Amino acid sequence: MNILFLTTAHNSLSQRLLIELSGRGHRISVTIADGEAAMRDAVAGENPDLIIAPMLKAPVPEEIWSKRVCLIVHPGIMGDRGPSSLDWAITGGEKRWGVTVLQAAAEMDAGPIWASHEFPLPRVADAKGSLYRNEVTDAAVKGVLEAVEKFESRRFRPSPLDYSRPEMRGRLRPAMRQKDRAIDWMRDRTDDVVRKIRAADSAPGVLDTLFGLPVFLYGAHHEDRLKGAPGAIVARRDGAICRATIDGAVWITHLKLRNEAHPDNCDLARSETGCAHCDAAFCPTAGIKLPAAQLLGPLLRGVPEIVLPVVAELDYRTYREIRYVERDGVGHVYFEFYNGAMSTEQCYRLRDAFLFARSRPTRVIALHGGRDFFSNGIHLNVIEAADDPALESWRNINAIDDVVHEILNTMSHVVVASMRGNAGAGGAILALAADRVFARDGVVLNPHYKSMGGLYGSEYWTYALPRRVGAERARELTEACRPMGMTEAKAIGFVDEVFAGDADAFERQVAAQAAAIAQRADFWNLLREKHDRRVRDERAKPLAAYRAEELARMKVNFFGPDPAYHLAREKFVFKGRAPSTRPPRAAAPERMTLAM
Repeated sequence: MNILFLTTAHNSLSQRLLIELSGRGHRISVTIADGEAAMRDAVAGENPDLIIAPMLKAPVPEEIWSKRVCLIVHPGIMGDRGPSSLDWAITGGEKRWGVTVLQAAAEMDAGPIWASHEFPLPRVADAKGSLYRNEVTDAAVKGVLEAVEKFESRRFRPSPLDYSRPEMRGRLRPAMRQKDRAIDWMRDRTDDVVRKIRAADSAPGVLDTLFGLPVFLYGAHHEDRLKGAPGAIVARRDGAICRATIDGAVWITHLKLRNEAHPDNCDLARSETGCAHCDAAFCPTAGIKLPAAQLLGPLLRGVPEIVLPVVAELDYRTYREIRYVERDGVGHVYFEFYNGAMSTEQCYRLRDAFLFARSRPTRVIALHGGRDFFSNGIHLNVIEAADDPALESWRNINAIDDVVHEILNTMSHVVVASMRGNAGAGGAILALAADRVFARDGVVLNPHYKSMGGLYGSEYWTYALPRRVGAERARELTEACRPMGMTEAKAIGFVDEVFAGDADAFERQVAAQAAAIAQRADFWNLLREKHDRRVRDERAKPLAAYRAEELARMKVNFFGPDPAYHLAREKFVFKGRAPSTRPPRAAAPERMTLAM
């Protein structure tokens, strides 16, 4: 069939559906529906057999849904209606939730039902964004595939919304406002605080006040040991801050300063002089989600930095980005970076953890990325907020290159990449530095850079990617800028094995595979073959040459006259909206000593 997607954003769900439906022989076209005109033009131009809205915030015009079947993917149980379904489910502590595929009608979310699938929720659910990328996406795929099959049969008649039926457990709820999300630090227990923040993560965040600044809170994690006066910041770690509650504490990893509170509105910032003659000790960046400690900066003076070694074995809940565990001859390095973005500092922390793992008397190192994302490469938000984004881009790409370099040059261990979640750009290439790549079924990969303003990319991709898939396929993947599913990834050799199941089941399968490698009778032969292959490759062309060539191209992207990368990054960071008024960046000085 010819299927048209009308979607507000081509996000992880719409990409997964595109992959699944294309794999079943359907022709899919995707339209970013930023208004009724865009929807009408797309329908007129494509003349689709079926319309699917994977994630649509605007209503479908009547002239479309009255003439064609348009299936809406709604992240709620049957009967649920409204734009804040997941927000209310997480805040209210629902035990089960689901996804319903329904037909567009005059009233939003009130059309006939084509399919519905539910899933359990823990007592304190994961963040909304994580829930969406995992349980919601899996249920949505099942529901859409079922609905498409029913549509093709031409015999199915969808069920009308009927609240007299016992299975219609949902109800119409209003959009959740900030007053519904507000945290009362003198009354709310830790679980309630975590639920409120997670229900608003990754958007819109919970509006709160810190040091007199109006900020949105993101990235909530329980803390069982630290205590303090409710609302007080009692610690910091890896860029996160810890705030006390009435019965414990909660880690908050990211903040975003509300736009209208930013000092950009001062007369000096708007003048021709700009910030050059400003003597303010602190000027936070507005409108950009950043690590909490970075945004607050000197305001955190006196707040203790509580370091937690990656090897620490814990019997309580707390927050840390990287941890290390040994079992069955395998050193497991777990890294969980918010939204998969890796700043310069995070890259170096990961490199140090990997080097520690390499120093241990194990045989295999398993690199486990996050549940939502294995990695998405360099940290565009941190770069955008830097005084000199070009220079920070350069620092960041060199830092992640250093991580890849250490993995590629590991001759003492077999390295396994464990892709529990999606990966993009340099984060997808990072996995290819490993000797074995295992991925969870349903993971979506975007192994390309070009859509970020023509960015060339590094991470030794010109070596690692052709080594895996061949030169011709590597060019196609990096030029086409399209998502790739696991069936294709395994077929072309991008990944070695694909395992089904949820993130926990996948992790167990990877651990078993890694342990089996460590116990192989011919393990030392594996290492010898790996060493010999690396020596042959180095003689043919040194890794340093690949890096130098890539970074020469990246240097032009960062410091050259074409601003395409900087404009694309700004658009990405601000979600297509214009940023608040900011003084112009100073011209980049000559950097004759930038190392490659």
